[in-house]
Amino acid sequence: MTGAQGYHPLIVSLSNTGEPLYVVNRSGSARRTKRAPRIWIARAALCRQAGFRRITFRGDTDFSQTAHLDRWHGQGIRFIFGYDAAPTLKRGPMNCRIPRGKHCRAGLRTPVGAPRGACQANGPLIPRARPDNVKERIVRQKGFENLRLLGEEVAEFEHMPQACRRSYRMVVVRKRIAVERGQEHLFTDYRYLFYITNDRVHVRSTIVETAHARCDQENLIDQLKHGVHALRTPVGDLVSNWAYMVMAALAWSLKAWLALLLPVRGRWKERHKSEKQSVLRMEFKKFVNAFIRVPALVNRGGRRVVFKLLSWNPWQSVLLRAADALRWPLRC
Repeated sequence: MTGAQGYHPLIVSLSNTGEPLYVVNRSGSARRTKRAPRIWIARAALCRQAGFRRITFRGDTDFSQTAHLDRWHGQGIRFIFGYDAAPTLKRGPMNCRIPRGKHCRAGLRTPVGAPRGACQANGPLIPRARPDNVKERIVRQKGFENLRLLGEEVAEFEHMPQACRRSYRMVVVRKRIAVERGQEHLFTDYRYLFYITNDRVHVRSTIVETAHARCDQENLIDQLKHGVHALRTPVGDLVSNWAYMVMAALAWSLKAWLALLLPVRGRWKERHKSEKQSVLRMEFKKFVNAFIRVPALVNRGGRRVVFKLLSWNPWQSVLLRAADALRWPLRC
């Protein structure tokens, strides 16, 4: 908020690398979906020019633009959106018969071969006990109302929105929640989460997990706000603050591009691949301390320039590999 005017920016990001594809500043009274469909189509064309063959749109319930679903499907774009849990939609999963064995904890995944409750920290898997839920115990002791998740079930049915001319796959997650007060069980409540998609290939649980992976964009928004300070409003009007957001967000994109330029080859290929992903997922403050705030001595003479690093940090080898990769001309 700057004076009497507020701002409501919209960020379209690339999930593969976590870099913002488009940042637009809007007035504080703007709807969340304002200009979103037009921006998505433009960014999809940009991704196709970059060589991406498969494109997926993801968003929460506000971005399930039913008037544009047929157009996106016709252009070969896959989409997975949250959908409002209307009372008429809830009759769908009530009439669906969930097959035996399809009860699962949607969105929670365990590494292959790892027992539940196992952790790995620079060594083999170490089984550990589940920590005690202290908060739930205190809530029960004081007789407050407590909501406890009993399980989740996944089902699907066909649904055709009013603005569409074809039906799409509607995946629904039904949460069974026990409502308790103290030691007494009051009743069992059911809550529904709906996801509309044109993906006919993947199983239901994969659709739910893919939709939940969208929540990683919250980390990007946090880094743009507190890391590179791109979502601040230091200027006095909307367009100037928009320009500041775009320029500051480029710092985060440069970090992602540096990570993508790191070579992965040789006998240390697996370690280089892990370091590449670590730089890609690194917070901006840590990136600045590891790659930018590096004290160095510059010597000029003998027709050459010599840089001498005056300190060491764990990312020094990665920095030198990045410098070596940037020495050669980059050709597309």
